[in-house]
Amino acid sequence: MLYQTAADWRVAPHKRVLFYGMSGLGKTHVSTMLRDAGRWFHYSIDYRIGTRYMGEYIADNAKAHAMKVPFLRDLLLSDSIYIGSNLTFDNLTPVSSYLGKPGDPSKGGLPMEEYRRRQDQFRRAEIQALLDTEHFIRRAEMLYGYPNFICDTGGSICEWVDADDPNDPILTELSKHTLLIWLKGTEAHTAELIRRFDRAPKPMAYQPEFLASAWAGYLAETGRSETEVDPDAFIRWTYARALAHRQPRYEAMSKWGITIPADSLHAVTDEAGFIDAVADALEARG
Repeated sequence: MLYQTAADWRVAPHKRVLFYGMSGLGKTHVSTMLRDAGRWFHYSIDYRIGTRYMGEYIADNAKAHAMKVPFLRDLLLSDSIYIGSNLTFDNLTPVSSYLGKPGDPSKGGLPMEEYRRRQDQFRRAEIQALLDTEHFIRRAEMLYGYPNFICDTGGSICEWVDADDPNDPILTELSKHTLLIWLKGTEAHTAELIRRFDRAPKPMAYQPEFLASAWAGYLAETGRSETEVDPDAFIRWTYARALAHRQPRYEAMSKWGITIPADSLHAVTDEAGFIDAVADALEARG
């Protein structure tokens, strides 16, 4: 690991960490708190995906819908209007909207072939954004003078790595430059995330093998054809299964770094408290 002991961590002039875990457990909240302290650069993987690697896909998709409206089509063809996404750290909706949901086109669903294509675009984009971490560490220090660095990852990082492979290219690269921190949730957190998702289901990324299994299982259980599937019903049905699928993958990743209970980090209110929380986790790891 980048920091072997609590003492190593405390005296390090450059503190570099990477947060991972289920979406909704506070990774971005803690990252924002540290960024606001003034000495931490906040690198958002989802923001990098949406601006650098999927921005053109997102804009083109919006243009394709606009071209179906004669009034907007004429304005686009005459270069009279511009269509782009207003992506921010706090508004990543353009990325999830582009990912979409499979199923009945009359309910906004995508054909499964197109849905898989977009999933693959996201997979490649997220892997590349993760591998850009070291570039942003150097950029943050050389260009802006930030001594400390946070990599704020999306919930799907665990889908693209093999934590049991000591030579996994993504984890090997990330652990060279950052201390990997798992924000570990409880069963109560999982139940609350499921309730929250049920109220407002949002697109998410899936490991290809998991998606294939979930889609086949849902079609078999409901007896519906691909074009009859209610898109929201499918992703609601899939969500709890996706969390259960990811949990052991996060657990396997934990040996590459440290684990901090999400509740413990929620109690942290400043930079000093965060430094203490990481030091305690390093001591507990032994």
